[in-house]
Amino acid sequence: MAKQDTSSARVTIKDVASDAGVSVAAVSKVLRDAYGVSENLRTKVRASMEKLGYRPLAAARGMRGQTYTLGVVLPDLRNPFFADIMVGMNNALERTQYRVMMGLSQSDEALEMTVVESMVDRQMDGIILVGSTESRTNLDYIASKKPMVAIGHHDPDAKHFDTVNNFDQQGGLLAVKHLAAAGYKRIAMLSMMTGTSTIISEREMGYRRGMMEAGLGKNISIVPCSQVMRDVQLATRRMLLGPNRADAIFCWTDFIALEVISVATELGLRIPEDVGIVGYDNTMYCDFAQNSLSSIDQSGELLGLQAARLVVERIKGRVEAEHFVVPPRLVARRSSTRQ
Repeated sequence: MAKQDTSSARVTIKDVASDAGVSVAAVSKVLRDAYGVSENLRTKVRASMEKLGYRPLAAARGMRGQTYTLGVVLPDLRNPFFADIMVGMNNALERTQYRVMMGLSQSDEALEMTVVESMVDRQMDGIILVGSTESRTNLDYIASKKPMVAIGHHDPDAKHFDTVNNFDQQGGLLAVKHLAAAGYKRIAMLSMMTGTSTIISEREMGYRRGMMEAGLGKNISIVPCSQVMRDVQLATRRMLLGPNRADAIFCWTDFIALEVISVATELGLRIPEDVGIVGYDNTMYCDFAQNSLSSIDQSGELLGLQAARLVVERIKGRVEAEHFVVPPRLVARRSSTRQ
């Protein structure tokens, strides 16, 4: 539908009410998503808003108590798993007035807090942190300012904010069980270099448990690494060279596992005959024929959907904490499936 030319004057709520044939109060109720608004009224008002190109001023809405914006803080834009989370959030918010504004933390606690404070200053209604490494004290502080949900942060005893997680320890266990069943013995884990990420700690715990249960405790090897590609390449080469090289690598995320595939191929190793590789997240690139990467699926879209649902519920007044956990599943592909 073509929008009316509004270059000469900003369309007001009165214009919308006149076009829709309803009262200003009725339009206001639709804008506030007030209780008891019929679907017919909602459809009529929104059609007029679209037709006239009406956009409520965020600043004005903030003065009335809500801006209908949610701040989402991501640690990185390169990892495709975060795109899955964002798709889930957008699906959850599609029929609401809420819109998402993003910020980047670069996995830096101080920068993350700076981004969050900027979102609070801009009167965003709620905050969703993805892969946060903040302490409980800092997270409680953020939650005291705005309704908050943390994705990828295990803290089941938290009272002031919600969490949405994959069962990461089980995911690490599944990866090792799969590799051990395929005959791999020297299974190493390429892990993220961090001292405070609860999801990495849980995945490492699952890896260790899987190695012990498979009778491979003497081969436990966890190699911490930054997310800088050069560092990943160097760490992978060290793991794949030498007489006691790893014959399988479990990576903390697909984004890194894809680089491990590249390094192994460059070294002339056959996948999966010489080295098996398993990632985490089951992102869309795992299915590409040149990758065919086995991965732990943690339902990224579902995580995003549940986080959006929970933060909106908190905005509307819920105070009891909820901690949503998604069970993982292993999706086996060529990278770890020996014939």
